Amino acid sequence: MNAPAFLTTRPRRAVDVLDLRDPPVVLAYGIGVDSTAMLIELVAQGRTPDLVLTADTGSEKPATYAYLDVIRPWMAAHGIDFRVCRYVPQRFKHWPPYMSLLENVLTNATLPSISLGRHSCSLKWKIAPQDKFVETWQPAIDAWARGQKVIRLIGYDASPADTRRHAHALTIPNDRFECRYPLREWGWTRDDCIARIEAEGLPVPPKSACFMCCGSQPDEIRDLPAWCLRLIVLIEARAAPRLRTVEGLWRTTTKKRPGRMTDFIRTEQLLPAGEIDRIAHEAPTALRLFQDAAADIPLPERPHLADWISQFNAQLELAA
Repeated sequence: MNAPAFLTTRPRRAVDVLDLRDPPVVLAYGIGVDSTAMLIELVAQGRTPDLVLTADTGSEKPATYAYLDVIRPWMAAHGIDFRVCRYVPQRFKHWPPYMSLLENVLTNATLPSISLGRHSCSLKWKIAPQDKFVETWQPAIDAWARGQKVIRLIGYDASPADTRRHAHALTIPNDRFECRYPLREWGWTRDDCIARIEAEGLPVPPKSACFMCCGSQPDEIRDLPAWCLRLIVLIEARAAPRLRTVEGLWRTTTKKRPGRMTDFIRTEQLLPAGEIDRIAHEAPTALRLFQDAAADIPLPERPHLADWISQFNAQLELAA
């Protein structure tokens, strides 16, 4: 006699808790002090993330790119899966193709959105590329299929500034990611992070940001190479006719610095005055003519804006 079905079968559940694996862990690596210290300490604790992911705007400070040459070998030695992703524009209309935040603002004759009081440049060039990359990462796909969220580690420390950023982040719901903040759990300040990096025997990374970011301090502008300074002058000159509410990349003048980085570069004599004038008066027109000519060329053969920027820098280097 066969046993009743209710004795021989077990109700199927969509997900059996006993079969669940730990959700994958992704560390959002900004190549700065906080995220570097967080990574070092997690590895030391035996909690190495499954993936370390960096979004490259294509316009980071040269010192930031140089630090990648330091931290990559360290991560490789510790068996860390490190990837770099980038936002890749798809539609160019009649414009020359662009592939970086710098090229984006020059194409549109504007400033980075943070200089205009918004933060869409970070969303477009930092957050969205990481989200898109994780969407194609098999451990994340599998976790979402199991009904889990991917753990995202973010390097907000226990300082007042990051406390405000953390409070804002908590108000943003997310169905796919659970954000965690190890530095805040440990009560680490920026000084603690610096000490941890030095204890590991690694150099302390520079502040991570695009070289034309309005958050840059005067000393950071002083430390930039001449080619970055020239591009800052070009950005402000190109955007100037369209600016109404801000003066330049630094937005408005304060007691510590002018609203236009170009004025600071001139006052500090970081570039020759004649070179600044030449860029401001000639380069925006030359760029517009390049764009106009590119509009008549089929997209597959159309020159990229990076080609024009390389020529711009090369000509000024020869003249210097």
